[in-house]
Amino acid sequence: MILDLQNIYKDYQQDKLVVPVLKDVSFQVEEGEYVAIMGPSGSGKTTLMNIIGCLDRPTSGNYLLAGEDVLKCRDKEMSDLRLRSIGFVFQSFHLLSRQTALDNVALPLSYAGIKKKERKERAARALERVGLGDRMTFKPTQLSGGQKQRVAIARAMVNNPKILLADEPTGALDSKSGEQIMELFRQLNDEGVTVVMITHDRNIASRAKRVIHIIDGMITEEGKSQVDGMAVGGEESQVNDMAVEEKELQLNGMAVGDVGKEAENE
Repeated sequence: MILDLQNIYKDYQQDKLVVPVLKDVSFQVEEGEYVAIMGPSGSGKTTLMNIIGCLDRPTSGNYLLAGEDVLKCRDKEMSDLRLRSIGFVFQSFHLLSRQTALDNVALPLSYAGIKKKERKERAARALERVGLGDRMTFKPTQLSGGQKQRVAIARAMVNNPKILLADEPTGALDSKSGEQIMELFRQLNDEGVTVVMITHDRNIASRAKRVIHIIDGMITEEGKSQVDGMAVGGEESQVNDMAVEEKELQLNGMAVGDVGKEAENE
């Protein structure tokens, strides 16, 4: 069992108002599965992704990641667990503009204490794995959107994580590039990689082997709201946006902005 979430609740404080976002969420993901978590804007899927990715803690509940009790981890232990266990793929890539594709992919290995020569070798193999062996010295400005996402996937996989966690991975791509990325996910899953993908797109979700629907912070069978067939979730969307503004999204144990400043100043 790779993921085991039981009775997860998450509330946000907005002034004096407590806004419930996730409400008794429970599900499991087996090693080697390809799972999509699908829901509209405001459904709670981004909050759920942050909890799965050890970027945030639930208000209550139980979460085991590869058998480790995440909620008993201190912040440093959670960062280490995130580094070892999860590879992130984001809609907006989060590549460092002044670094080559090879250096972008090698970055997580530096925080894992891997020596420079081995970092370069492993990063090169990861880029070859996603079909970019001839683009290693290119910087992000020299790459297409689809190629940038392939670099991001190579970076996510370079540390051999237990889970590839993708947030709207085709959202910034044209349809052709999106198809190529989805085919790459299929290939990685066929090789045994556990993939958990967050999306609002039914077509993208259908590429997964299992779809978990989330509406109004609750797991549902049909993925439909009980109020006029529309997702409510407006409060969650507003509060979640506030949380993102207040706290930079963390990647591999560091804030993305901090990683960028550190690497680009080297």
